[in-house]
Amino acid sequence: MILYLHGFNSSPQSAKAQYLKRYLEERGLGAEFVCPRLPHRPKLAVAAIEAEMARLAKGKITLVGSSLGGFYATWLAEKHALRAVLINPAIDPHVGLRTYLGPQQSFHGGESYELTEEHLREWQALFLTGIHPERYLLLVETGDEVLDYRLAVRKYLGRNSSSCRAETTVSRVFPSTFPRY
Repeated sequence: MILYLHGFNSSPQSAKAQYLKRYLEERGLGAEFVCPRLPHRPKLAVAAIEAEMARLAKGKITLVGSSLGGFYATWLAEKHALRAVLINPAIDPHVGLRTYLGPQQSFHGGESYELTEEHLREWQALFLTGIHPERYLLLVETGDEVLDYRLAVRKYLGRNSSSCRAETTVSRVFPSTFPRY
């Protein structure tokens, strides 16, 4: 099973989630894809993901996380000894998302909420300094306008990683890298 975790203010309707879903459906593997809508509160997001994992426990799970979903995927891969594919993962959202404190609205569905210091504290509680690098495939785009790819490269450096130039989109890299993992 592939459990896709979307990013900050995103949803299962995100372009990357839909791309991976279509990619798997075209190969007769659509039933192997799950992408839950994650709550904006970190504790609730982790609880929702773990509930989905418990439901899927019949088989092997690979996490795929984009942006903030990559942060959650890292934490869960370490906690549950799972493999994860990380797409431009957020490394330290308790630091990086501080500038976004205040009113927020989801990109899909229009949910409004307030991003607070409590969100930052919950993300900080999930922050990991050490990882098992063999669990990860890292995909980064040097041209991401929000996340600095160098932070991800530093954290996962020398790991099973694939970097693409700024003009290359993850959707062009996905077909050639994901199936081998």
